[in-house]
Amino acid sequence: MTQAGGALLVVGDVVTDVVARHRGPLAQGTDTAALIRTVPGGAGANVACWAAYAGCPDVALLGRVGADSVRWHEEALVRAGVRPLLVVDDEAPTGAVVSLVDEDNGGERTFLTDSGASLRVGPEDWSAARLDGVGWLHLSGYLFFSGSGRALVSVALRDARARGVPVSVDPASAGFLRGLGVERFLALAEGVDVLVPSRDEAVLLTGVEDPGDAGAKLSGRFPVVVVKSGAAGAVVARGGVVRERVGVSAGVVVRDSTGAGDAFTGAVVAARLRGVSWREAVGAGCRAGEVAVGVVGGRPPG
Repeated sequence: MTQAGGALLVVGDVVTDVVARHRGPLAQGTDTAALIRTVPGGAGANVACWAAYAGCPDVALLGRVGADSVRWHEEALVRAGVRPLLVVDDEAPTGAVVSLVDEDNGGERTFLTDSGASLRVGPEDWSAARLDGVGWLHLSGYLFFSGSGRALVSVALRDARARGVPVSVDPASAGFLRGLGVERFLALAEGVDVLVPSRDEAVLLTGVEDPGDAGAKLSGRFPVVVVKSGAAGAVVARGGVVRERVGVSAGVVVRDSTGAGDAFTGAVVAARLRGVSWREAVGAGCRAGEVAVGVVGGRPPG
C-alpha cells in the first residue's frame, strides 16, 4: 500500500499534561521532590503535531475539549502547524493526565488519566465532508474506550473506505485495552489499514511475547502492522510475515518518554503521505522518537 498526497486528518484526544519528573521511588505519605510542568498533550493531538514537525504540510486535528482551556490548546496546535478542529464541550472539562516520569528508570512514565471531554467526542462531531482533500485518516486508540468514541470510529471507517482513504490506528493503552477486551477491540478495528501498536499492546492483542511474531500474527487481520518497541526499534509485518526490522541510534539520552510513541506514529504517517517506502517511513518514526525522549512532554521541540 503506497499513499502519497493529500492532507492528514487525525481524530482523537486533546488533554492537558502535568509532567512530574522525579528520581527514584515515590515516598509514600510524604513529599517527593520533582520538576513539574504543565504542557498540552493527548495522544491524538501529539500525533498530529509530530506529523507536522516531520514535514506533513497539511494536518488537521478533530477532538473535543472543555471551554476551560480551548483557546490555550488551539494556540498550541496552531504554533505546531496543525489546524485545530476542536469541538467545545459545555459540560465536561478538558481531559488531564498526570505523567510521573522516573528519571532513574530510563524516563519510564506512569499515567494518571482523566479523559474528560475527550471521552465525549462522537458521531455528532463527524461528517463525511471532514474527509474532503484528506489523503490519510488516523484514529487515536483512545476513541475505542468510550461508547460515543466507538460510534465515531464506525462512521469514520465507513466514510474513509467509501472514499479509498487509508486509515491507521494506534491502540494507545494496554491498560485500557484490557478493560475493553482484546476481541472486542479487534472487531471494532476491522477495516483499519495500518495498526501501530506498542510492543506491550501487540503482545496483549496476540498473546505472543516476541514483538516480531506478534506483529506477524496481527498482520493476518490488518494489511500492515508496525510494532514499535522503544530502544529495540520497530518491525513492519504484512501478510503474516515480518518484512522490515528497523533499529534506533545508540546512546540516546532519555529525559521523558512521554509521547515518544506518538512521535513515531506521526512521523511514519507523514512519511507515507510523501510516498516513501515502509522501511524509510519507520526509520523516520524511530528518529522522531529519539527526538521526543529528549524533550519534556509529548509535543515536538520549539
